[in-house]
Amino acid sequence: MSPQHHPAPTATAAVLRHRYTHRLPSALGDLAGPCSGTVHLPLHLAWSGLRAYDLDRPRQRMSLYRTVLAEGQHDDLTTYLNGDLLAEQWPVLRTLVSRHVRDVWEETFPQLRTRTAAA
Repeated sequence: MSPQHHPAPTATAAVLRHRYTHRLPSALGDLAGPCSGTVHLPLHLAWSGLRAYDLDRPRQRMSLYRTVLAEGQHDDLTTYLNGDLLAEQWPVLRTLVSRHVRDVWEETFPQLRTRTAAA
């Protein structure tokens, strides 16, 4: 395929940033998801593999957050994620998500970046 058929890296990055930015809540406090128990994700989020996550198990909780951050729409973010848990997990979680997801969240919610620096 010739180079003109592939979008420029900066164009792709801009599309991804736009996509993730428009999904974000207004505030971390809008993320009102559960803090414990088992969460069952719908097929549009967890279309392959595990769909039920035990939030009391750190690895499963981290996996759920990574999935929802990458695949979720605005309503998914506010339903399945909890703002306090997100902030608590962010120093590690930020290394598990794409650069585009990480940058958009940290630019919108600078307290996440501050929390990472303190960790």
